[in-house]
Amino acid sequence: MSDSEKATRISEILDGLAGSKRKTVSVQDVLEAFGDRAFGALLFVFAAPVALPMPPGVSAILGAPLLFITAQLMVGRRTLWLPRALADRTMTRADFVALMGKLSPYLTWLERRLKPRFTYLYNPWLDRVTGLICLVLAIIVFLPIPFGNMLPALAISAFGLGVAERDGVVGLFGGVMAMVSIFVLAVLSKALIAGFTAFVVTLMRMF
Repeated sequence: MSDSEKATRISEILDGLAGSKRKTVSVQDVLEAFGDRAFGALLFVFAAPVALPMPPGVSAILGAPLLFITAQLMVGRRTLWLPRALADRTMTRADFVALMGKLSPYLTWLERRLKPRFTYLYNPWLDRVTGLICLVLAIIVFLPIPFGNMLPALAISAFGLGVAERDGVVGLFGGVMAMVSIFVLAVLSKALIAGFTAFVVTLMRMF
């Protein structure tokens, strides 16, 4: 890869996809557009939209690849692979443009502030640890808890940007958000279990 290709920002690659004349944009199109930009950029691309209010169906298209991406990061794979059933998933270009319209302002703001910092946090061993944490978060994303996917998706997005840009500050923010996500999940789960138990007890008393 040339230096100019390495300098291409994530937002520029996404704008290129949005500005193409294709009628649909598939997951495979996104993978090919990033090439060997590493796993970090793709973690961000697939997680960030899930952290924002989006139309129904977007999380199903963009969220499923997270499990495969994070698992492969965890085991140290260098080349990303997705099963054909996921790679062939598509959305209309109009929906993709609308998605980028919501995401681009945040991404552009972040890209102006990203830079290599605390790069010692990024090495093959710690990248695998990051993959494990992100895999746990990706699983949480799919739990049927109202608004339960937004915080974990935000954490994965931060980890992804950190890995892509070797920015340890963003990576540390991802770690904080991961802990917050797990804490919120624990509180919500406890509340749901308590509510369900109370409901069952009430029904038993009625009959």
